[in-house]
Amino acid sequence: MKIRYPVVALALALAAGCTNGQAGSSGRTAADASAPTLRISASGQSVRPDQGVTVTVSGGTLETVTGAAGGFNAGRTSWRTTWALRPGHAYTVTATAKNAKGRVSTVTRAFRTQKAPRTIGIADVTPAAGETVGVGMPIIVDFTGPVANRANVERALEVTSAHRDTGAWSWISDRRVVYRTEKYWHPHQKVAFTAHLAGVRAARDTYGVRDVSRSFAIGASNITVADARSHSMTVDHDGTKKRFKVSMGAGTRPDTITTSGVHLTREKRRSVTMTATCPKGSSGCDYYKERVELAVRITLGGEYVHKSVGEYYYLGRQNASHGCVRTSPAGARYFYDISQRGDIVDVTHTTRPFANEPYADDWTFWTRSWSRWLAGSALHQGSRA
Repeated sequence: MKIRYPVVALALALAAGCTNGQAGSSGRTAADASAPTLRISASGQSVRPDQGVTVTVSGGTLETVTGAAGGFNAGRTSWRTTWALRPGHAYTVTATAKNAKGRVSTVTRAFRTQKAPRTIGIADVTPAAGETVGVGMPIIVDFTGPVANRANVERALEVTSAHRDTGAWSWISDRRVVYRTEKYWHPHQKVAFTAHLAGVRAARDTYGVRDVSRSFAIGASNITVADARSHSMTVDHDGTKKRFKVSMGAGTRPDTITTSGVHLTREKRRSVTMTATCPKGSSGCDYYKERVELAVRITLGGEYVHKSVGEYYYLGRQNASHGCVRTSPAGARYFYDISQRGDIVDVTHTTRPFANEPYADDWTFWTRSWSRWLAGSALHQGSRA
């Protein structure tokens, strides 16, 4: 004789032996209603990459979350991805929670992020990878397209340094953002920069698709003060100070006045041919074309610290150059040998401000106060690197 079981009773019996940990946006062990309840925010095949993933738990605390990089809150009742997700990428996130009674729940969620309709990337980063630079060196990031959502992008830019120097980003244009420290970098340390750009929504339907990393070193502290009034420059190299006689711009025309303000060294060459900015033979033009040695550039407009081409009798007495900082052979050799890109050259007591120079790519970053620098940040705050 066959025994027939009611269909409803059979379905209930089967359900009692299963869990819903692999399905739905939340889960707990069905056989134990006292287990923690987990929720994972992302699901489906079209998750916006910039929204990330959040995991929350009620009735317990989170033990582990795997499948993406993220962090827990203080009470371990929630977890969130640290950076945006990669566009067009499949993810599987698994979360486990436990309560005070030792009950454990596990939930797994598989999903895929949207593809990026349009993309943006990083065209260039200064300084170069592995470069050793001066204590005033900025980090300059240029993008392949305009950035409309500056706060989103700025939040994805991470700078770390051994001394945790305080710094901030400031937007120079919609394609360039620059990181500068509040005070100069501590010398002799490593600095790392990472743009966690993948998945960041930089503009309407425009996402980053690739992260970019760069590491470099801060070398010796070279801080030079060149005084047009005393006709001298003091070079502080890691605390050792040397003073040299100089001659700066004669000021016969505005473009022969050396610019005042905090400059950064840009490059150095053993010899450079310099020519006048005015045409030869023109009225009022002091035309020249000469080769100078041991030249360290400090502006795009053509100002250098270099060895004087003769006329040593002007050094320490009178400003007689065409705008550069001339110095003695010994002073030029010393300055040239220790120079790194990003060293500080502070020119004082002239009437032509460096901050007013018309060259868009001049590194005038240190001519701004810290409050003014922060005003150019989309997040309006400094942070420790």
